[in-house]
Amino acid sequence: MSNPSALIATPITPDLIFGALELERTGAGLMPHRLPAWARAQNDDPLLAMAEVQPSGVRLAFLTSAENIELETLPTKRAYVGMPARPDGVYDLCIDGWLERQESASGGKILRIDMASGSAVTEPGMPQILRFPGLPAGEKRVEIWLPHDETTELIELRASAPVQPVQPGGKPVWLHHGSSISQGSNAASPTGIWPVVAAGIAGADIVNLGFSGSAVLDPFVARTIRDMPADMISLKIGINLVNSDTMRLRAFGPAMHGFLDTIREGHPETPLLVISPVFCPIHETAPGPSQVDLRALRDGRLLFQAPEAAGDMRGRLTLSLIRQQLQAIVAGRAASDRNLHYLDGTLLYGGADNRVLPLPDALHPDAETHRLMGERFARLAADLKSRPLA
Repeated sequence: MSNPSALIATPITPDLIFGALELERTGAGLMPHRLPAWARAQNDDPLLAMAEVQPSGVRLAFLTSAENIELETLPTKRAYVGMPARPDGVYDLCIDGWLERQESASGGKILRIDMASGSAVTEPGMPQILRFPGLPAGEKRVEIWLPHDETTELIELRASAPVQPVQPGGKPVWLHHGSSISQGSNAASPTGIWPVVAAGIAGADIVNLGFSGSAVLDPFVARTIRDMPADMISLKIGINLVNSDTMRLRAFGPAMHGFLDTIREGHPETPLLVISPVFCPIHETAPGPSQVDLRALRDGRLLFQAPEAAGDMRGRLTLSLIRQQLQAIVAGRAASDRNLHYLDGTLLYGGADNRVLPLPDALHPDAETHRLMGERFARLAADLKSRPLA
């Protein structure tokens, strides 16, 4: 174990943090946010509020010759009533782009959620220290990727040698927006999320605006993307519109056009890729909203299902219908927007993949599938005419 008195305390400042849009000063430390305060003020959905403060894609990056590093944090973990304890969030430490070490914080605050009643309460907890001893000697670039599904307040960084910020630039910035699959649901660690895997292959700096349950064409998200610097933008749209039953066909087309129009106000020529949903059997032809299987929940398993078909189905969105609509929207706009592209999400994960790698909860891919999707996306995106990740 390292000797705290031999380590140099380094204040965690914005120039050490990448992938966050804003940092909030809390009573404990710095809380990374993936939406700015003005956008959060326009949101009243607790699911999005929880998702945007989970630091998917957020990492500390610095130069140092330190062989011993500590990071003090205050995590907030989720616990679901009636279900087994969730695994602790994983912190991935990478050196010069390669995964070197993984650690977890066992304590912290607890957000206790009752999915049957929809209630949630936060229980207090103590700060935790992540220790990374015995790192390779010599000057190196260190990145500590924060857990993608566990809120993290950053308190202090300590190292056995001075820490220097990494100068921004040098890599293209890829700004991605999507659902819980993009945020990393069921991925094993923050560098195993499919957009992070793809960014690593492509040599891009990822800004991940994947929000669990919340890729629903919110105008404040479009304005956030509009105002962010980016060399390439991708939007993975569809599953949350279906599984939340947010809108009907009549509203979807104009909402999608408006979302793209807003982004184009700030990025008139930035390569923009629209990705349709990956394969999901329960919603290919059945509309939402997705429902938690209460029988499975009583057995301690989280499993989703589509509701029983009932009533007038005209205009209700399914994944198959959304793919058709997105392809048509992009084709129509591409006539005057040469930097707009479409990618069928089933090329990332399709029906044949589902037979080999089924979705564990009927909605989200597992860790192996995340890596498969990331590798495929990097290849497919590079094959686009504009080569947006090159």
